[in-house]
Amino acid sequence: MTDFKEKNVLITGAARGLGRLMAERIAELGGNLFLWDIERPGLDSLQGELQRRGSKAFVDVCNLADHAAIYAAAEKALQQAGHIDVLINNAGVVSGKFITEASDEEILRTFQVNVLAHFWTTRAFLPGMIRRNSGHIVTISSAAGIVGPARLVDYSASKHAAVGFTDSLRLELRRQKSNIRTTLVCPYYIDTGMFAGVKTRIPWLLPIMKPEYVVNRIIKAVQRNRQRLVLPWFVLASYPCRILPTFMFDALIELFGINRSMDEFTGRPA
Repeated sequence: MTDFKEKNVLITGAARGLGRLMAERIAELGGNLFLWDIERPGLDSLQGELQRRGSKAFVDVCNLADHAAIYAAAEKALQQAGHIDVLINNAGVVSGKFITEASDEEILRTFQVNVLAHFWTTRAFLPGMIRRNSGHIVTISSAAGIVGPARLVDYSASKHAAVGFTDSLRLELRRQKSNIRTTLVCPYYIDTGMFAGVKTRIPWLLPIMKPEYVVNRIIKAVQRNRQRLVLPWFVLASYPCRILPTFMFDALIELFGINRSMDEFTGRPA
């Protein structure tokens, strides 16, 4: 099992939402936290809260759309910690627009933050994990990395890439006979504000989940070295449905309301 106690844990996108809740939970488990986000006020308030509880928390403002900034922040973290035991690639952005409405800059940022940042953080911290033959890399992807509805073309494509990134990385480490673990997380919509306005047609099958529930499931999955966590369980049905003819698969996506789930999306206020 992966034990967080006295481990150096780095979380991207830690100022709010899932990242903040994961930081608070890992602090309770005794982890030493290294927290990145582009939002300074949220990071500072989180650091103050954790330090009042007696936890070790280092924060750094880092633009995850800038690979040079990531490498600079990684060097600083390594100077402070010596090494990172658990890397949680959590940061994400969404435009929620049709492909013809999203700007070039929004599409580029989606890929830079949602997938390319995973490459840069992993390249920064994996060599140290390899030297110690120990470590855990967690990828927070999305159910949109399995099935992509309308108004999520760029987001879904980036999350599909994050799924492929983790699958291939896992097999690469396996071929090298490494003890480094990976965990892929693919949740449906979560009530963090990032997807404000989304709707679900069948909430007992596809609920908009509470962030506290999702974080508890993620923490347990990492502790137990689970390789994949898909939430809720019904999303797993999309895998066997892929063998159906495309028109039948698309009809099911319409039937369950998935393709219209973004119709009233507003997102988090800027």
